Amino acid sequence: MRARIRTAAAVACALALLGSACGAPADDVVAGDGPSATGSAEPEGSADPAPAPQAGDVPEAAPGAVPTVEPPGPLRDPLLPADLLVYAQDPLDEADVAAVRKLPGVTEVEPLSVSNVAVEDRIITLAAVDPASYRRFTPVGSAQLEEVWQRVAGGELAILPGLGKRLQDRDGYVTLGNDEGSAAVHVGAYAPQVPQVDAVVNEAWAEELGMREGNALLVSTGLTAPQAVRPRIAALVGRSASIQVLGPDLDITATQTAFLTGGSVAQAVGTFSYSVLGGGRIAPDPAWVAANIRTETVPILGQVTCHKVMLPQFRAALIEIVQRGLADEINPGEYAGCYYPRFIAGSTSLSLHSWGIAFDVNVPGNLRGTVGEIDRDVVAIFEKWGFAWGGRWRYTDPMHFELARLVEAR
Repeated sequence: MRARIRTAAAVACALALLGSACGAPADDVVAGDGPSATGSAEPEGSADPAPAPQAGDVPEAAPGAVPTVEPPGPLRDPLLPADLLVYAQDPLDEADVAAVRKLPGVTEVEPLSVSNVAVEDRIITLAAVDPASYRRFTPVGSAQLEEVWQRVAGGELAILPGLGKRLQDRDGYVTLGNDEGSAAVHVGAYAPQVPQVDAVVNEAWAEELGMREGNALLVSTGLTAPQAVRPRIAALVGRSASIQVLGPDLDITATQTAFLTGGSVAQAVGTFSYSVLGGGRIAPDPAWVAANIRTETVPILGQVTCHKVMLPQFRAALIEIVQRGLADEINPGEYAGCYYPRFIAGSTSLSLHSWGIAFDVNVPGNLRGTVGEIDRDVVAIFEKWGFAWGGRWRYTDPMHFELARLVEAR
């Protein structure tokens, strides 16, 4: 049973939203527009996504404490452009942050914690922030809507509008992590963020979610070109940190960092840096690949290439499938692989295949949005051995399995 971490107080009324009075466009900022708590549960394997939230819906409140920070007051300081994102695997040294702040051309800096989180079939970039100061770097529609940052301070999630509506469950929660027991955080606002950030929580969540606290830095360069400031920052923070020029497209000249958070599986698979290749592919650090990715022979499928942490459980599940007389239910010719370092098609979001902890089987009969044809006894065996099945997601992906908990295979 996954952990549910919910708001402590009931919401008295629906908050404001920018846009039309019923059903804001995807790019609008919506605060408090969660799904109705009275909606019936969606049947397993439903092919249709749940209806989009409507204006005036009020999220259900439930007992329980969440990490909170002091609510921000009115926005009084000027907004700032988010020009550079410094992102490292480990916390940035306070002296280095102070030195970056003093560099010529740097107008302001904003420390935050950043990591990648698995949510269903995708990796989102999550930031734990100080809502009072971080908001200055966001687009004007987000920055000026105080309700957004009150919700974040109160322990809720602010997420990109289209992404939030896709990933939240019927009660308005997004589970941050693919481990069983990962925290589910209530969506308090749909709001555009700084480039390359998909969702934010307040900084008190960082420890709860297992994030590397203070491992990132937003930099505003004002009238100075960020490309001119970037080498000076690199000289201070070192080659291991990613220094990304922010914009609509990923900067292919920068080294990126993939740090997965969300539980014991995330801790086991490790963190890697990577460079961006053509065709949506990435090139992870060869040292991480050599230390973690293995090619081994398993029953039914033959040779597979996966993360070394996953292979014992993968093999054990396949052995049990053979022993139960279900081997014919998996077609080796319809296996679509495990380790494949790439972005999700049409995005700059990493797939769990980039860590080698997900696999796809019986592809033709188990496409996205369908109930799928895969044998449910096979599904049960994979789930017994620690894998989550995409067929149980809100928008189904029945070919897909991913490592959700560590199980000792004997």
